[in-house]
Amino acid sequence: MLDDIILNALREDIGVGDHSSLSCLKESDQGIAKLLVKEDGILAGVEVAKRVFELYDATLDVKLLIEDGAPIKTGDIVMEVKGRAQSILSTERLVLNIMQRMSGIATKTNQIVAKIQHTGAKVLDTRKTTPGIRALEKKAVVIGGGMNHRFGLYDMIMLKDNHIDFAGGVKSAIQKTNTYVSQMDKPVPIEIEIRNKEELIAAIETNGIQRILLDNFSPSELKELVPLIPSHIESEASGGITEESILSYAETGVDFISMGALTHSVKSLDLSLKAYF
Repeated sequence: MLDDIILNALREDIGVGDHSSLSCLKESDQGIAKLLVKEDGILAGVEVAKRVFELYDATLDVKLLIEDGAPIKTGDIVMEVKGRAQSILSTERLVLNIMQRMSGIATKTNQIVAKIQHTGAKVLDTRKTTPGIRALEKKAVVIGGGMNHRFGLYDMIMLKDNHIDFAGGVKSAIQKTNTYVSQMDKPVPIEIEIRNKEELIAAIETNGIQRILLDNFSPSELKELVPLIPSHIESEASGGITEESILSYAETGVDFISMGALTHSVKSLDLSLKAYF
């Protein structure tokens, strides 16, 4: 999947050729470039960037100076790449786009995880990702200290409000889903979203679920509902939770807190690739 993402991105950016580099540089021209940090944060995307260079021009010599997950500060040098100047310039923007985006996600995730590290709650991402590069964004969440929720629609069943209403209620939805899962070659876990205490009780009384999603509840409401959930069923809070409010949610005793904001509205970290001679 990673190679597919990179190759598609290269086709998108370069098309029939990087005319800017082809017009003023010979194929034999050599160069050196260093990736510079221009903003403090958590580094992510180094290994992906290295793969970009490898796929585009295997003759490039890439030296990694700082690894994924490391804290970085303005002025740090992350990597050095030597080789054909045309190749370095043709891949420059893709490398920066990937690393800036991933580092921004890792930095924000790390800041949020630090706020609740004294609690038992774990921070999860969601499927609110950029189409086509979900693997990169979810990788960045893990690098920042968070955890991945389901990757897609195929590796976990999540019965949301619309599923429940179409299926005829909580118990009916769970029962139908358990029948479906029992016929799978590789069964997947089941999570169900509840909207009130009555639905919570119904979900608990119906066997076969692994996690309950308490969506759009206040911290005070969660303090009342979370203790009702048996220990063999995981609990997850979601819905409008922000960096400012996450601590109050984590202190309710919930097992997981999922935040779409980790990936859908994160500011990229400022990095730059500069030529050296």
